[in-house]
Amino acid sequence: MPAPTHPRPHTETMANGLRVTLRHVPGLKRSAAALRVSAGSHDAPLAWPGLAHFLEHLLFLGTERFPAGEGLMAYVQGHGGQVNASTRERATDFFFELPTQSFSGGLERLSDMLAKPRMNLDDQLREREVLQAEFVAWSQDPAAQQQFAVYEGLPAEHPLRGFHAGNRDSLHVEQPAFQQALKDFHQQFYQTGQMTLSLVGPQSLDELKALTEKFAAALPAGDKVAQALPLSLAVKSYQQVDERRGNLLFAFEALPESSSEALAFLCHWLNSAKPGGLLAHLQQQKLADGLKATPIYQFAGQALLDLEFSAPSQSLKAIRDDLLDWVSFFAQQDWAPLREEYAALLQRQQQVRGALQLARHDSEQLENGLSDKGAEALTQILGEIGTVDNFSEHWHLPAANPFLRVSEPLANAGLIRGQTSAHRGLRTFAQDRSRGRRERSPMQFSQALPDSGDEGAIYLRWHMEAAATADLHSRLQRSLRQTQQDAREAGVEVSFNATGTQWLLKLTGLSESMPSILEHALKSLTQVDADSSRSEPETPLIPIRQLLKTLPEQVLESVNISDDARHLWTSSRWDGLALGLNQQTQAAMGLALSRIPGSPDNQLPAPAAIPTQKHWSHIDTASSEHALLLCCPTEGRDITDEAAWRLLAQLCQTPFYQRLRVELQLGYAVFSALRQMQGQTTLLFGVQSPSAKPAALLKHIQQFLNGIPALIEELDEVSLGQQRQNLANQFDDANLSSKDAAELLWQARLAGHSSDYLEQLIIAIRQLDRQTLLSAAQRLIKAEGGWLCIASDPVPQTPWQAAN
Repeated sequence: MPAPTHPRPHTETMANGLRVTLRHVPGLKRSAAALRVSAGSHDAPLAWPGLAHFLEHLLFLGTERFPAGEGLMAYVQGHGGQVNASTRERATDFFFELPTQSFSGGLERLSDMLAKPRMNLDDQLREREVLQAEFVAWSQDPAAQQQFAVYEGLPAEHPLRGFHAGNRDSLHVEQPAFQQALKDFHQQFYQTGQMTLSLVGPQSLDELKALTEKFAAALPAGDKVAQALPLSLAVKSYQQVDERRGNLLFAFEALPESSSEALAFLCHWLNSAKPGGLLAHLQQQKLADGLKATPIYQFAGQALLDLEFSAPSQSLKAIRDDLLDWVSFFAQQDWAPLREEYAALLQRQQQVRGALQLARHDSEQLENGLSDKGAEALTQILGEIGTVDNFSEHWHLPAANPFLRVSEPLANAGLIRGQTSAHRGLRTFAQDRSRGRRERSPMQFSQALPDSGDEGAIYLRWHMEAAATADLHSRLQRSLRQTQQDAREAGVEVSFNATGTQWLLKLTGLSESMPSILEHALKSLTQVDADSSRSEPETPLIPIRQLLKTLPEQVLESVNISDDARHLWTSSRWDGLALGLNQQTQAAMGLALSRIPGSPDNQLPAPAAIPTQKHWSHIDTASSEHALLLCCPTEGRDITDEAAWRLLAQLCQTPFYQRLRVELQLGYAVFSALRQMQGQTTLLFGVQSPSAKPAALLKHIQQFLNGIPALIEELDEVSLGQQRQNLANQFDDANLSSKDAAELLWQARLAGHSSDYLEQLIIAIRQLDRQTLLSAAQRLIKAEGGWLCIASDPVPQTPWQAAN
């Protein structure tokens, strides 16, 4: 078990009332901030539903000092970071992550937008239309409606039953009374007494404190305001059912502060699918296929625990009986081993969290385990759910996670006489003979990432004779699920994708347990049984997400399909790439490598390129909303073209959003991004709209593309140089996480680049001049690399061709 690398954060309350948590993590490549305002949708005046959410949107529209094009969102996007915000029932969160050298500029913009929003009337009218578009999409989204429906068992007057998103009818922007309420809400809650700032990064605590002091000085000072206590939930439990799902809900009042950690602990063991637990029993009895236990509301001692079952409605009574029986069993167990394992897995997860995840974790003020007070709260919660002395004998506690405790490796494992640490990752003929494998292994142990850290990555790719049917794909995913869950708890993310004839197994995270996890994953994938064919109902996706989900399949040529897993594995060919693994971990992978199905092959064919014509693929989204995704690949896989596409993507991101979402108000789901698929670099432009059809959306996107050369010409040499530098910095080792670097190197391998790809990419970016960029923009506009359009409408007339 590795020693914890991230101790509890430093916490203090500043003289002006701002509460701060500061976490110094030396190994991080980036820094992050999470700002929580203790005010949410339930704190807004009853006369103006959605006011709190509306204000969150308005704050991003710019200030006098930093207009929208220079504000936080544009700044973070321009430096390759992440930024977002959310309005919840009793809190509003703002959070971002940036390269450390750009971090202070992000904090400067965050404090300015919180303290001095313009709240211009014209801006408000435009943004209200954005919320109206969100509302229209939300009202037609089955998942959103299902989420809203779970509150129907509560009293009508409880705010959880209310509408808080805001729309054209609830946000009377033109009325003076609304403007006064908006101003009052901002003044009352957006001040230091209501705020908690969490900073995480490689900076020292002194440096983080200096950033905090500068941030706090820009904010209006104030005292903490007591948020109004909620109305009583007035029920103990109730249920909601539909044809494919059932929800059991339990309401609690007057719980102690430690109840949040108690509920998190309880949900973790409820969600376990291991034998002896509730879910395994329900699956065995064919009462339910899935279970998701979540505390969906917690405030001032109130809590609402939701247990969602993938089950027919007629099963819910039997499920409830089994749940209460399991609760009675669980309440009488010795939780000591479960508390120990739970603390260990939280510690592992904390080790692999990035800066943004750590900052958000700190802002939630979550515990890293179940304390003694938490155990007392759990006893109270279980008692309120309902326990009896007698319970069934078939229950038992889940088996320990096999990946949380890794044996100590032997010193110099894997080295033979004459071999030194300089030979890490290299196999000798003697080693091949000892393993009975004379061929050169197609698993490449790359030195492109240092092996001195705790994290690594493994990519295993198979080329199959045919594609998997939807049923086989579902069975493969289901068979892998328990290994994925155990691995995630041990700090390793495991993913498996069967896209056409290209199947990929990927492991990223803490490297020491990867050999064992890989072995278990391969066993799961190659021993798919008939029981694995049961599938849980999928959560419906909004139209634009449906298009994105189909994108990987759309870029591949149509192929034959097969449902014979055994034959597909036997006839497959494979290769792989391992990065960041130290000598001992590489040596421990021998058994797992010997169990990879198929034939090793060092010369698998390169993935097919996206066709160079204009192809249109129609996806029936079963929605009245319209959606379009335009995929614009480079003509080839040359690294110079990739560099140009990346800079074009950076230049387009903010103007595209500003033009189609803010100015034209086409919809709320508007984005542009760069994505690499099968080694090919692609620019994506996506829009979901309640009113404009795909043909109109495409026209707007093309008009934007035609204006890209003008965007480039508007940049002076200093600005263009800064854009180049910002982009190049994103690929510097000082700013790139091991996970992101591994993915880039894997895509580089698929594209046929050498292992010094990252260095070559930085050079290519720095050598981009205005003329090269203009030339790339013209190739983009003329679709010289081809265009693939995925849309909710059928193919229009020429020049588009219907995709196969």
